[in-house]
Amino acid sequence: MPPVAILVIAVLVVVVLIVRLRMHAFVALIAASALIGLLSDKVPISDVMKETAQRFGTVVGNIGIAIAMATIVGECLMQSGAADKIVRRFVAWIGEKRSSLSLIASGYVLGVPVFFDTVFYLLVPLARAMSVRMGGARYVLLALSISAGGAATHVFVPPTPGPLVMASTLGVDVGLVILVGLAVAMPASLAGWLYANWIDRKLGIEIREAPGLSLAEMHDVAAKPESELPGFWVSITPILLPVLLISSNTIANTLDKQSAFARVTSLLGDPNFSLMFSAAVSLWILASHKRLSFRDLGRTVETAIGSAGSIILITAAGGAFGGMLVKAGIGDTLSAMAKSFGLTPLLLGFLLAALFKLAQGSSTVAMITVSALLAEMIIAAPLPYNPVYLVMAIGAGSLVGQWMNDSGFWVFRTMTGLTEIETLRTKSTTIAIMGTTAMIVAYIGSVLFPLNG
Repeated sequence: MPPVAILVIAVLVVVVLIVRLRMHAFVALIAASALIGLLSDKVPISDVMKETAQRFGTVVGNIGIAIAMATIVGECLMQSGAADKIVRRFVAWIGEKRSSLSLIASGYVLGVPVFFDTVFYLLVPLARAMSVRMGGARYVLLALSISAGGAATHVFVPPTPGPLVMASTLGVDVGLVILVGLAVAMPASLAGWLYANWIDRKLGIEIREAPGLSLAEMHDVAAKPESELPGFWVSITPILLPVLLISSNTIANTLDKQSAFARVTSLLGDPNFSLMFSAAVSLWILASHKRLSFRDLGRTVETAIGSAGSIILITAAGGAFGGMLVKAGIGDTLSAMAKSFGLTPLLLGFLLAALFKLAQGSSTVAMITVSALLAEMIIAAPLPYNPVYLVMAIGAGSLVGQWMNDSGFWVFRTMTGLTEIETLRTKSTTIAIMGTTAMIVAYIGSVLFPLNG
């Protein structure tokens, strides 16, 4: 069967299993991975499951520890009140009149260690409380501000699974992905915020009842004493620590790989080690603030690992899906098609990620699959710029095409009380504008700062 036909069938199978039959994404992706092997003449039938399992295991080995530790960090931030403290400090610094910017900053920071859906669940009560204080106004702006901050770092900045796997697949230093990702995420977030301001004024939607706290209870959230929360710098340490350690390793290797400092940072700046260190610090913060016993901390870790297990399984299954597409020769076919249409690797990565996002709903799966497809292409024809910009372009594409097959769509719609059409006009459009902006920034960066020295 022609590689393109295999790609179309595989994507349709994933879409039908996840969207129509409500199958768990792990099962759908593994089944589709095996189907690719069965349809391709490049995979002996006796090796189909062996090849699938090998690609699944490779992804787990690359990102499993980091994701598990990042999940522990996120759980501790929420339970200790550290996440709430970060939000309140940003509000105090930026000003309550500019509270939408404080929510962008909060989402931007919390989106690094915490999955976007969780970030939104965490911050939307605060956004609703802010709207209550303003008489129910600016409701859409405040809700979209969370999305503008959290979604950007979610797709551009490790240790979230998508950019972490892309860095491994495309052979890019994780520290460099963090630094460039933070730079690309910022203008993307601001572009989303500008649109949020405009659509909020145009629609004029006031605060609505939604699941969770009632509007009356929002006043209690707003009035909770800040003295009950950990200190700001203590709260933000588990987030800053891995970023600084991983970045220090990147800088040390750039300056002198043979130096004693580089040898030290090779351990401290390893993503797995730095996130283990960060998890230990976050557990200490939780234990000291809540005065928890080791048994209570064990329960917290167990809860986090339970969430991490599902994330790791889905992420690795997405890696297996992308790997089997490469094994079937689809990467070579797409490369040839791109050349015939004159598409650059950046534009190809952006368009493919948008296509996969539109088809199956998950940004993470789109990023993992497309990076696997393009990896062999850039090995065969090295890019004139650092592959980190290809990571950014794929991440940008994965923001485009959010609709009703994406869990983030329903989280936003349910937790805000908006209708489906209103969600498409607000959340989906905001995210698409962010992705387009990020693509433009990545292209400009690849031209002005190729980083290929």
